[in-house]
Amino acid sequence: MSQTVRTIQLGERTIILVGTAHISKESIEEAKATIIAEQPQRVCVEIDMGRYQSISQESQWEKLDIIKVLKQGNGFLLLANLALAGFQKRLGLDLGTKPGEEMLAAIQTAEEMGIPWSAIDREIQTTLKRAWGKSNLWNKSKLLASLIESAFSREKLSEEDLEKLKESSELEQMMNELASYMPSVKEVLIDERDRYLATKIFLTTEQKVVAVVGAGHMNGIEAWLEKLSRGEIEADVSDIETLPKKGWFAKSAGWLIPILIIALITIGFFRSGGQASLAMIERWVLLNGSLAALGSLLCMAHPVTILSSFLLAPLATMNPLLAIGLFAAIIEAFFRKPTVHDAENLADDVTSLKGFYRNRITHILLVFFFSSLGGMIGNFIALPILASRAIG
Repeated sequence: MSQTVRTIQLGERTIILVGTAHISKESIEEAKATIIAEQPQRVCVEIDMGRYQSISQESQWEKLDIIKVLKQGNGFLLLANLALAGFQKRLGLDLGTKPGEEMLAAIQTAEEMGIPWSAIDREIQTTLKRAWGKSNLWNKSKLLASLIESAFSREKLSEEDLEKLKESSELEQMMNELASYMPSVKEVLIDERDRYLATKIFLTTEQKVVAVVGAGHMNGIEAWLEKLSRGEIEADVSDIETLPKKGWFAKSAGWLIPILIIALITIGFFRSGGQASLAMIERWVLLNGSLAALGSLLCMAHPVTILSSFLLAPLATMNPLLAIGLFAAIIEAFFRKPTVHDAENLADDVTSLKGFYRNRITHILLVFFFSSLGGMIGNFIALPILASRAIG
């Protein structure tokens, strides 16, 4: 039996894990062959229903309302999701496969054989939101930077490289690197999902089950299955199906910068007079507005969007319920409204930097991200300058 197929006995039950690389031709054939050979009573696949519908339906993006997504506060998550999808699809194109094709092949094989199947992965939006919520600002920046770098990297992987990634030594090295680089992200993307997948497999009632999962999850799933079978833990994952609650600091952090700015300008007024405080306001407005406008300019936004970014950035800073990125994105969408063509080509356009700029949906996302980033950097630069003026 292949080293990527593992049989686990849980009393009278038999669980057969098939470890895959998500864009590997060999994984597609191995998943199908294992189901045919083992004749299980149920097939479990590492996929959630939302992702299943998105990769099985070509028109998945046509109903996307980009402004609604931004207003709901999911702009960064969508950008990260698209960058990851672009990376996986580009690698798949290099190797002649599509991301998730081995999962679809397993489902199709099960359906052809009349075997019931289950989608056992946690909803991707929940996973991304938990990873985002558990990360501090620095780790959020590293996560987005890593995804965007991966999406636009020209490095090519061979089929042999992918098969190596199924080996335990290669996987352990990757997991250790991820744990040291972004421990909170590794906890959500790997550790929590190992437990989630194992629990969903354990909760099936059939005697013989084939589970098609990413090779990186096999060791974790096996360990959790053994704990579940021994009764060491309860088969309950409700605690990792919801978003982490924000502490008081996280809830109030958005008000910290405007309070600091107002406090410093007030101190400057009482120490040096009205002229000095006006000069401080001017310096802050120029830094905050100019860098927000620069962010829009880097995205080749409409001139009105660039000007609006400059004028509205200080207003957005003073009210955390507002966001300059949202303002800029709405204005850009007004002048460059996404079309059906943009929606139809979104999946292909996210595979390249040129496509990100060309497609109006991702173009609006870039305006949102870079204008927000510019305004944030402007505030961080302005704070020490204002502090030196207020105290000096």
